[in-house]
Amino acid sequence: MLTHLLIENYALIQKLDTGFSEGLTVITGETGAGKSILLGALSLILGQRADTRVLKDKSRKCIIEGSFSLSGIPIRDVFDSLDLDYDELSWFRREITPQGKSRAFINDTPVTLQVMRTLSERLIDIHSQHQSLLLGNSAFAYNVLDSYAGHIDTVNAFRAGYNQYQLLQQELRQSEEAEKSARADLDYYHYQLDELKKALPTPEEYRQMLEEAEIYRHAEEISHRLEKSVFLLQYAEPNLADTLNEIISLIRPLGRLNKAYDELASRLNSVLIESRDVASEAESLKDAVVHDPEQAALLEAKLDQVNKLLFKHHASDIDDLLATRDAFSLKIAGAVSLEEKIRELRKKVVEAEGDLQKQAEALSSARSRAIPAMEKEISEMLNELGMPGARFRVRREAAGKLTLHGTDRLDFLFTANTGATPREVSRVASGGELSRLMLSFKSMISRKNLLPTIIFDEIDTGISGETSHRVAHILHRMSHHMQVVAITHLPQIAARGTDHLLVYKTVEDGKTNTHIRKLTSDERIAEVARMLGGEKPTKAMEESAKELILNKLNN
Repeated sequence: MLTHLLIENYALIQKLDTGFSEGLTVITGETGAGKSILLGALSLILGQRADTRVLKDKSRKCIIEGSFSLSGIPIRDVFDSLDLDYDELSWFRREITPQGKSRAFINDTPVTLQVMRTLSERLIDIHSQHQSLLLGNSAFAYNVLDSYAGHIDTVNAFRAGYNQYQLLQQELRQSEEAEKSARADLDYYHYQLDELKKALPTPEEYRQMLEEAEIYRHAEEISHRLEKSVFLLQYAEPNLADTLNEIISLIRPLGRLNKAYDELASRLNSVLIESRDVASEAESLKDAVVHDPEQAALLEAKLDQVNKLLFKHHASDIDDLLATRDAFSLKIAGAVSLEEKIRELRKKVVEAEGDLQKQAEALSSARSRAIPAMEKEISEMLNELGMPGARFRVRREAAGKLTLHGTDRLDFLFTANTGATPREVSRVASGGELSRLMLSFKSMISRKNLLPTIIFDEIDTGISGETSHRVAHILHRMSHHMQVVAITHLPQIAARGTDHLLVYKTVEDGKTNTHIRKLTSDERIAEVARMLGGEKPTKAMEESAKELILNKLNN
């Protein structure tokens, strides 16, 4: 429950520091005193957005801090899932700087607004007049009925499964589109791949082809030059071999005089041997050169095909072209793997749908069992709130397909008049009737202990007379199960409070400030008397105020 609230530099509030107790806390004050400002500030530590317009003093930051007692509330798992330190007395804090920067903290750990909202939704519910509009929202109907039936965990599990089911369906649609696109291009991929496979040599083969082509192109020149080289090496008069022999015969005899001459002769002999070997290899190479125009044309045709493919695929070399070939192979393989993936996804979608159908059937059965008791309870409460002819019904029909809520379509039906046929709430209920309906729902759900705290912002609008006492009684009864805070204009509700806080304004140095303080017993009587009879209540009004408060103590 909410135990403490600190507000600094927010709207009309310079500094406000107040505590909250268990049971029913009522907040009163004159119109315009700033009661709703409290809720605006509180909403900041519940994760709502804000801007610098909330700053009273534009040169200082705004601070909102609230403490919550979490004892007995099953929320530790939420802290763990958000990787936050858990403390039975946890602090929520927001800061808004003059520059417009907002910071949020939970137990001194910086958090995002989404994290703050996730936790606060488990701690507190602020009910305003406008919330009655939710009665026309189908999602609200599911939430109320499922809360009453006590199977929220089952519903959450179903919704998680449904969301996963939708993701599977989306993935299947995307895969089918991709497969359709790939299939349209598959013939093209196969054609390109076949063309590349037939025409492309390996990098080594390509280099050999280039060399062979060069030899074919210069066959006559090669033969002529090699033949002349062999002639000069071995057959000319004189030739290189004979010349080397003559030189060796001149130098070798000098070896007896100096070893260096002998070494020189040996080196010349090595040159002679190498020249004969060179001559022999040159002759072999000359004999290997074949002038074959037909073979040369065939080789040129193959190289021309490779060059055309290089140009066609914007490839810089043979390695680039081979990479292009492999890419086409991958695209074909991808199309095949998509078919496998689609088969697997279709299987998963069918299985998920089957599981969801079973879960939806179980939800439908549970809702059907809960509806009669819920209808009876709400109708009785409306009767208690001064609407004896009111009837409330829940219409459950088959939706015909799976939705986030199962296979049911729910509508809340209502009539305030005896004998009239109940119709959709949003069509037939007046503003006051909507308020009473919403109070009935909140009162019913409070007994399920789903939330530790609820705040009513002027739930009493449009209510008077005996109905005021009944609303006060219901709020008081709700406070037995949870902490209830009610901002009210009705003395009947104000008299029921366990604690009574007064919001008031002062003017200091020409500036308006909003304050709050807890009233003493005598001050409570005076405030309730004011609410009964205006600024100058009579003695009779004071006695009536005492009686109202005394009746609260006796009931």
